[in-house]
Amino acid sequence: MTSKLNIMSFIESFKKELDREAITTRRMLERIPEDKYDWKPHEKSMSVRQLASHIAEIPAWMAMVLNTSELDFSTGGYQPTPIHSNSELIAFFEKSQAEGKAALEGANDAQLSDIWTLKNGDQVYANDPKDVTIRDCFCQVVHHRAQLGVYLRLLNVPIPGSYGPSADGE
Repeated sequence: MTSKLNIMSFIESFKKELDREAITTRRMLERIPEDKYDWKPHEKSMSVRQLASHIAEIPAWMAMVLNTSELDFSTGGYQPTPIHSNSELIAFFEKSQAEGKAALEGANDAQLSDIWTLKNGDQVYANDPKDVTIRDCFCQVVHHRAQLGVYLRLLNVPIPGSYGPSADGE
């Protein structure tokens, strides 16, 4: 008896990963002490507020990637969303998550080979196929979520596990 390997499309894989990563991201964002939003571990670091709102916005970047050809910071089109409480943060994350998922549901694998550019005027940071850029969105979430984990550890906040239990047993 042979079994058939079920290969899912890139879009289906991205949707599944978006849902899976959202669980850990939400758990991390919910842990932020509201009285520490302006805290940062170093003068060159982002504040907790800046880092958390950036993490929360990234899922919606998938919609931007799928529906546009570039983001140019020099045009002033990008403005971070101000966050003042955990309820605002989680609501913003859920909205971003829904936007990213809706964009993926309306996409197809053929458009993933289109090029997407991230730049600031003439300075190009990335010029890659959309599938690579969407993968970078996931990497950004994981990277910044780990950064937030360090912030929370320094603030003595128990860290939830990401891909298994954390040192806090969660």
